[in-house]
Amino acid sequence: MGIPVFVIAGFLESGKTLFMNDTLSDPGFSNGKKTLLFLCEEGIEEYDEAELAKVNTVIVPVEDEEAFTGEFLAECNKKYKPERVIIEYNGMWRMEKLYNMTMPRKWEVVQIITTVCAATFSLYLNNMRSQVMEQFSDADMVIFNRCLPDTPKASYRRSVKAINPRCEVYFENADGSPVQPDESLPYELDADVIEIEDEDFGIFYVDIMDDAEKYDGKTVAFTAQVYKSEQLPSGVFVPGRFAMTCCADDIAFIGIPCRGDVILVNRLKKKQWIKIEAVVNCEFDPREKRMLPVFSAKSVESCEQPKEEIVYFN
Repeated sequence: MGIPVFVIAGFLESGKTLFMNDTLSDPGFSNGKKTLLFLCEEGIEEYDEAELAKVNTVIVPVEDEEAFTGEFLAECNKKYKPERVIIEYNGMWRMEKLYNMTMPRKWEVVQIITTVCAATFSLYLNNMRSQVMEQFSDADMVIFNRCLPDTPKASYRRSVKAINPRCEVYFENADGSPVQPDESLPYELDADVIEIEDEDFGIFYVDIMDDAEKYDGKTVAFTAQVYKSEQLPSGVFVPGRFAMTCCADDIAFIGIPCRGDVILVNRLKKKQWIKIEAVVNCEFDPREKRMLPVFSAKSVESCEQPKEEIVYFN
């Protein structure tokens, strides 16, 4: 039986400790297991070691990044013999350090949760974008807390989903109560043909990858570039766009596989600009273990490059 490791990421004052205090006080989570909690950053919120002892939890402070090594974890594993491990990670330490660390035998990272203070998210995004996105890229769950009525929740959600489509994203008000983002879309889902404007492709891509089934059987039209590869089956290409998912140095092609007439597909050239109209089909992807969209081309026409070649997710 493995020892589950939970990683709680996020910048200082993002709500990591508050989240863990609430979680550890939940009998459904604590259930008496010996828990080892590594505290790699101290903020305003503090742990009550007496209360932690009641739920069989031992806290180990880590003040120096250099001291947080695989050897240190092995020593703690031998000393405390935990049945479960929680790492409240320092927001200024690169996640890559943790991912590359050799953990003790039987330790297995089972969940990565990133907490975000909605009030300061834009500030961090503008000044430390790559580090913010690193905390999102492998997260299983992202929690935006301390939301206000004017918090652009839908935009924040897309910022996460753009680089990690499988991640669950949640929002909380200042009092901890859950709140849902405004899911309004800049196009009409019930239209006979859903026209996706160039500036809305990022929004469309995130939404269809997140909830493909609501597009099942619908017809969409948009401007795209052609991606072709010998690894794709005959008669399949990928219409999509280049998108900035993190920063100017992190531009990637995003698109959805499309089936079409073999002769037509063979005539298409890589990076050719096209106007495509296609029907959306939902199919189960065994690797992702969920339903994902696949296009069936109805019409494909060559077109001019749009004014803005790069897609954003705002």
